[in-house]
Amino acid sequence: MKTIQPIARFDLAFSLFCLQHRFNLPVARISKAISHTGDGHLYAVMGILAWFFDPKVGQYFLLAGLAAFLIELPIYWLLKNSFKRRRPAQISHLLTSYITPSDQYSLPSGHTAAAFLMAILLQQFYPELGVLPFAWASLIGLSRILLGVHFLTDIVLGAALGISCALAAINLFVGGQ
Repeated sequence: MKTIQPIARFDLAFSLFCLQHRFNLPVARISKAISHTGDGHLYAVMGILAWFFDPKVGQYFLLAGLAAFLIELPIYWLLKNSFKRRRPAQISHLLTSYITPSDQYSLPSGHTAAAFLMAILLQQFYPELGVLPFAWASLIGLSRILLGVHFLTDIVLGAALGISCALAAINLFVGGQ
């Protein structure tokens, strides 16, 4: 347990730095809008639109996305309910949560996992988008910290989960071709 104490202290200090300033409310409003793009509905729309407007590549994008989420969601649920890490506002009265999270625990960040999963898929199937998907995914992760519902390590582990699941799904659909 002592080995994670420095990480927990760093997480708390980073969250305090991010959440204790005079621009909290305007930053929270912007963060809420960014975070909302990672709620899940946009991923389904992107998959369907890709399949509709780009039948050949879009079909693989959609199938890889479905496979990636079929891999990611059970792992995410298992990790959340195994770690049972409390959210920032539950750990310190100095931290404020600007939204009500959809579940009780914070590790890993599901929004970040899904955003990085999609960023990897978009990069694989639509490389012309460049770094835009990764910038968007990073903003979603940052928004979760700025909303007071996640620590930095929740974001890092969420990103790692999403990237890993996307790469596994891509290997299923592209690796065998």
